[in-house]
Amino acid sequence: MPSLAQMTGSLHIHNFYIGKLKKEQLFKSDPELAMLLDNVAEVLSEHAVALADEIGEMECDD
Repeated sequence: MPSLAQMTGSLHIHNFYIGKLKKEQLFKSDPELAMLLDNVAEVLSEHAVALADEIGEMECDD
């Protein structure tokens, strides 16, 4: 099982890339690519929520 520091780092990386994907304006001219990037951001967001929940549980256990 990953440590709390590893999970927190992973959460920060997820949030960084979610922000980058949501700000990306270069691909608006290609609707298929824009939809793909939106889907990737959505999956990362779901995983970030799960990570945040796990981190919260780990912090409560301490």
